[in-house]
This record gives sequence, C-alpha cells and structure tokens, in this order.
Amino acid sequence: MCDYINDNWHEKSAVHLASYIMWRLNWIHPFSDGNGRTSRMVSYLVLCIRLGMLLPGRNTIPDQIVDNRKPYFEALEAADRADEDGDLDLSQMEELIEAMLAVQLTGLMEAATGKHYLSD
Repeated sequence: MCDYINDNWHEKSAVHLASYIMWRLNWIHPFSDGNGRTSRMVSYLVLCIRLGMLLPGRNTIPDQIVDNRKPYFEALEAADRADEDGDLDLSQMEELIEAMLAVQLTGLMEAATGKHYLSD
C-alpha cells in the first residue's frame, strides 16, 4: 500500500490516492474494530497532504461516510470485485469521494455567503 502511494504520488490525483488508501487500508486490519474509521481518517489525511492544505468545511468526507455508509460499502465492494479479476478499479470510490468533497466545499460556500447551493 505504501509503495503504491509513494510510486504514484506525483502521477495520480489526490482523489485517486485517497480512494486507494480508503480501499486498501480496510484490508490490512491494523486495529481491532477500527478498520473503517482508520481508513477514512488516513484517506482524508492523504487527500489533504496531497493537496497541500487542510480542507475547509464542516461536513467533512469522513463525517459524510458515517452519516450514510451504504455508498461507501458499495464502493469498497466494487473495488474488491475488480481486484478479484486482477484489476485496480477505484472509479466508484473516486466518484464517491469527489461528490463528498463537493458537499464539503459547498457547505463552506453556504456558510460564507448565506446562500443555499444544494437542494435536499
């Protein structure tokens, strides 16, 4: 996992690297009963470090996953199915992280402007 991140740090996008960590760290099982929580936090950390900033906004990507885990589980399972075929396909996880990043940043815009950008 670390080799992949290091080897692809400059070639792959921040979202791709965060997606890879999110998926792969769930398989390493570093902590009892904490794999998901750990992978979400490390993934978010990699995203921020790769972008060179602490991302603004209150409704963070890890918070959004906790609020609705189903898309997260589906993205993990999609990556697992691809891996079983010998492929690395993180597209579903990347789309999930992209959408959640948009929600996080939109929340910041709403707080800054008082305008509502997303409809519920």
